[in-house]
Amino acid sequence: MSDAPPQPPAGGWEPRDPTVQEPGGTDAAPAEGRTPDRPERPGPPPGREARSGRRAPRSGTGRPTGREPDTSGDAPGPAREATGPGHEPGEAPGPGPGRATGPDPDTGQTPDTGGHPTSGHRTGRRGPDNRPGPEPGPANGPGNGNGNGNGNGNGKGTTGPTKPTGPGRPGKPGKPEGRKRRRRTGWRRALPTWRMLLGGLLLGVLLLGGGFLAGYHLIEIPPPNAAATAQANVYLYADGSPLAQGGQVNRESVPLERVPRPFRQAVLAAEDRDFHTEPGVDPGALLRASWNTLTGKGTQGGSTITQQYVKNYYLGQERTVTRKVKEFFIAIKLDRATSKDEILEGYLNTSYYGRNAYGAQAAAQAYFGKDVQDLDTAEGAYLASLLNAPSAYDVGARPANRPRAVARWNYVLDAMVQEGWLSRPDRDALEFPAVLPSHPTAGLAGQRGYAVQAVNSFLARHGILTKKALAAGGYRITTTLRKDRVDAFAEAVKAQVLDRLDPQNNPTDQYVRVGGASIEPSTGKIVALYGGVDYTRQYVNNATRRDYQVGSTFKPFVLAAAVAQGAANQRGERITPNTVYDGTNKRPVQGWTGAAYAPANEDDASYGGIPLHTATDRSVNAVYAQLAVDVGPENVRRTAVALGLPADTPDLTASPSIALGPATASVLDMAEAYATLANHGKRGLYSLVEKVERIDPAGDRELPLPAAGSGARQAVSRAAADTTTAVLRGVVEGGTGTAARAVGRPAAGKTGTAEDDKAAWFAGYTPDLATVVALMGQDPKTGAQKPLYGAMGLARVNGGGAPAEVWAHYTGTALDGTPARDFDLELPKGAEIKKKGERGREEGAEEETGEPTEEAGAEDATGATSGDRPHPAEGPQAPQGPQPPPGTTAPARPATADTLVIE
Repeated sequence: MSDAPPQPPAGGWEPRDPTVQEPGGTDAAPAEGRTPDRPERPGPPPGREARSGRRAPRSGTGRPTGREPDTSGDAPGPAREATGPGHEPGEAPGPGPGRATGPDPDTGQTPDTGGHPTSGHRTGRRGPDNRPGPEPGPANGPGNGNGNGNGNGNGKGTTGPTKPTGPGRPGKPGKPEGRKRRRRTGWRRALPTWRMLLGGLLLGVLLLGGGFLAGYHLIEIPPPNAAATAQANVYLYADGSPLAQGGQVNRESVPLERVPRPFRQAVLAAEDRDFHTEPGVDPGALLRASWNTLTGKGTQGGSTITQQYVKNYYLGQERTVTRKVKEFFIAIKLDRATSKDEILEGYLNTSYYGRNAYGAQAAAQAYFGKDVQDLDTAEGAYLASLLNAPSAYDVGARPANRPRAVARWNYVLDAMVQEGWLSRPDRDALEFPAVLPSHPTAGLAGQRGYAVQAVNSFLARHGILTKKALAAGGYRITTTLRKDRVDAFAEAVKAQVLDRLDPQNNPTDQYVRVGGASIEPSTGKIVALYGGVDYTRQYVNNATRRDYQVGSTFKPFVLAAAVAQGAANQRGERITPNTVYDGTNKRPVQGWTGAAYAPANEDDASYGGIPLHTATDRSVNAVYAQLAVDVGPENVRRTAVALGLPADTPDLTASPSIALGPATASVLDMAEAYATLANHGKRGLYSLVEKVERIDPAGDRELPLPAAGSGARQAVSRAAADTTTAVLRGVVEGGTGTAARAVGRPAAGKTGTAEDDKAAWFAGYTPDLATVVALMGQDPKTGAQKPLYGAMGLARVNGGGAPAEVWAHYTGTALDGTPARDFDLELPKGAEIKKKGERGREEGAEEETGEPTEEAGAEDATGATSGDRPHPAEGPQAPQGPQPPPGTTAPARPATADTLVIE
């Protein structure tokens, strides 16, 4: 069979009755539900093809071939005649040539194709009978698949024009469809496309840019954190050597000018060589550190010095992404707002070098025992090495670290050579420095804590620094204390007291406490303190506490008041050291308007008529109680305050008993008063502080401070002070304080014992040094005062015993190497002490009886105490007059300009 379409006969095709269907034709009966009488839609005009509204379904496994024409022949089968108007007889009815039909849109049935399946699809137009037109004859060649061919294929033909199956005009070629994108299948569906990648990249850039702008504007430079600004208070001895450091942080900030240039360069070589030229942040290092933190790989170096300074000074040491982000933005702003030198200075002062040392100055002291400005190149390179890992390179704490430390030290020096900061010959000449061994921080152990406590109290009392300011730290305080004398005091106490104690076998020995203070009379400087055995074991400072009676060490103030006031005795005679008093035991005082007061003497001894100077040597209570009345108890009190006792001293009451020393002044208070006597009655400011400086990287600032001895005035007349000194020399030479003669030079002093032997005192001085020593009894568990009977294996402990021995030991050591000087005394007429044998028997005087006795408190048959300790007021002998109510103390006299004291 030929593939060419049939040719019309010569006379043309006869018109075909559309109501007649030939056998085997395509004009089937109307589908069920259709009305055959319904008018047909007109077909397309001649020569125009109907367009298909649907794609042809695919047939087989082939794909459309594009625009190639269909060259396949017609499928075998009877030819179909045209039935629609506008078709020649024999022409296929329907939408036009080249249109393949598909299933009926109403019935879903596919028109009969004469036994051959049709793969094209409908044109979307109906014939005159409102039914899909019949397709051309069956095709046996590949169709175009989209209905735009001549309908003679199987749906795989081309889109170009094809031959019609019957006579008629050929249809126009249909429009080619665009090439469809292949759908991705399988694993390829999980991969992003290039459009997705590009969009994600742009979105990420926008987010990062927005985040940067937001962070830069929202994160401000915060104030420094408390730990970064906290500094220790540095306490120095008078010669500038370290005494102690107070505070939680061992830091002393210094200006950059004090840091040697080689040390600065060594730090840059070790940590950030491009510091002066690079920006404040290193984004790569920040991302690396953040990633390591997120993935749990630990920390990694690489931050710039600016970033490390921000972490130390403004933020903290926590390892979080939030902190790293803040560090990033603050470093950017700080680098723009601050000079490189300021950042480097802050970095050096805030970095940790190990051994609890923060900052370059503290590190220099910890590792080399010197100030930072004294470091050489090798030492500076070693400290720079420590910044990386202090514990790994500390050869003083762990000798096994030496190979690692030397390697790190060499790395730093070689980097300095590479940067041109150190020449090769100079580098080769350097040797690894000698590092001090690591010792536990002494802190406030030993006498340090007592000294710091006393200094802080002095500063607060005189309004120089508040307690809050001291607690904040940052001050360098040079004291008046001399290290050699502080050590001498501690050695004297150890030799004369501590080595004689046996608390395991003698329970009383556990009660023994010792306090001491020493002052230069001519300068008013406090040069030594002894507060106790160890501040970390006994916190109460025995040098400044005010809760033990001073006993007979108060009697010289009564004598000084008598001379200063020009007082007279009951007979109207001016009082001098040679004035004779009645020393009868329990003699009632005369001239007192209150009730009778009759104190007992030591061991109830009676002396009869006795010169005042001898009564002082033997500490006769009956004489000094009468003397206080003759002078006036209030005058005595004022004189004591003028000499150096605080006006608010407990139990400093104006009554006859004031002479026996019930007042509870401190050891330091008593030392000041005795120093005034040694200085011929002139008293200035007794000071513990030489200089106070505020530690500031911008430059240390010295605070205004009254100088020691400033404001000096005559507390008592020189005649009164020198007369008292002359009398007190007799106490050392032949009275109750003869143990003090061991000092080997002229000395004056007075012993004293508190009630029930709860304290024993010796207060004495040479022309060059005034010192007071006290032994106190205190229960270490309850804090209650305890008698010292039996301590150190002695029946009694009194002022002429261990206290005088400590005094002599310390004073001799402190003044060793200095020439011995005698007192330069100016005594008024009649004040010269008449020696026994020279004086003869004075009118109304009786020969002194008995030997000098210790004035430690003894009890008589009635339980009353005697001696130079305070006598308790009992029964009808209780003093009357201006006494405070029971359980209270007398109102303190307002302080005056001559009552400057320290605590």
